[in-house]
Amino acid sequence: MVEFVVLAVVLVVPLVYLVLAVFDVQRAAFATSAGAREAARVFVVASSSAEGEARASQALGLALSDQGLGERSAALRIGCDQDPCLTPGARVTVSVETVVPLPFVPWLGETPVASVSVTAAHTQTVDVYSASRP
Repeated sequence: MVEFVVLAVVLVVPLVYLVLAVFDVQRAAFATSAGAREAARVFVVASSSAEGEARASQALGLALSDQGLGERSAALRIGCDQDPCLTPGARVTVSVETVVPLPFVPWLGETPVASVSVTAAHTQTVDVYSASRP
């Protein structure tokens, strides 16, 4: 009986840790992917690039908070193939990178000791029948 308990603890504890770590990374992957997609969508329908950046940041924050992640854990980058960005037919690419700290691993200052980086990108085309916007 004692051998069974020891063996169960030795096998189950690492398995539970692995499941928790995988769930955290998967949650971040869902949030990062949804955040990039929605940020690109709101950027291309904005009336200006400045308003689009603000809306994209809000959309990303909402996607991250839906999955229980803080906004500080993600970096948002917006790239355009034309200048200005909101030229009809222009392609806007939004990239989001999220750093996921592994559970129960200590932090050194502002950065986690062990983490996984999750990246997502989405490209959206500005409506070709819209007016050019700054």
